[in-house]
Amino acid sequence: MEAIKTSSLTKNYGKSRGITELNLSVKEGEFFGFIGPNGAGKSTTIRTLTGLISPTSGSAKVLGHDIRKAREAILADTGYLPSEAVFYPGMKVKDILAFSARMRKMNCRKTAEELCERLQLDVSRRVDELSFGNRKKVAIVCALQSSPRLLILDEPTGGLDPLIQREFFDILREQNRKGATIFLSSHVLSEIQRNCSRAAIIREGRIIACDKVTALSKTNARRVTVHGSVALKGLEGIRNQTEGDGFVSFLYNGDMNLLLQTLAAGNLTDLSVSEPDLEEIFLHFYEKDGGRA
Repeated sequence: MEAIKTSSLTKNYGKSRGITELNLSVKEGEFFGFIGPNGAGKSTTIRTLTGLISPTSGSAKVLGHDIRKAREAILADTGYLPSEAVFYPGMKVKDILAFSARMRKMNCRKTAEELCERLQLDVSRRVDELSFGNRKKVAIVCALQSSPRLLILDEPTGGLDPLIQREFFDILREQNRKGATIFLSSHVLSEIQRNCSRAAIIREGRIIACDKVTALSKTNARRVTVHGSVALKGLEGIRNQTEGDGFVSFLYNGDMNLLLQTLAAGNLTDLSVSEPDLEEIFLHFYEKDGGRA
């Protein structure tokens, strides 16, 4: 079964852009990435899927339930982590976690204790006293403590230090191995590349690519770094060129024979050719034509 299935899902905000005709399919048990910069439509998509806002048109099902008709059934099996968590002021962390568990009519104490220990979260403190990163930890435990079938995570690592981020993704991978579906929305491309099997790229409210992460990363372009002196002017196929002290680096998807002839005519001291990383591929998708390298 598909954990998430949308068909021409659209949300308009009057004259403002939301999301437009999203067609998305996420299978149960997938670790799925949703990529885009701030303002691309990631949060609007998530809020529509979770029933926090109503779609203008189109349809969607989450865990087999229609988002318009079965919001409570969807949320009962979904752990949702918003990009910015807001809690009732004056409450202690332990009370927030207990309140969240009671809302689900579950006893989550043991799992909550394990998660708090792994994330180094002090449950005795009041939420008002916490830093942004520690408030994010509280939201993570609230989302994960019930071991939901589906986890929808909107920019989950903001404010977390690198060691806690690593522990957090260890926890997510463990949940995924147990069968949970992970829907990870992020603009941090390394998070997607390291953890997700498939991903969709959203641009200006529309999905412009959806494929396996390995397939999205494949391109004819190569990252070329040349040390020494070489004349590249007039050579077609060069993009994203940067220069430093004695070297030049660029993406190249032109004729490799012409490149080698050009380099051979120069005075090289070193040369490296490698595949570009996902971030460079992502930036290429965001070029005006949205084409692939």
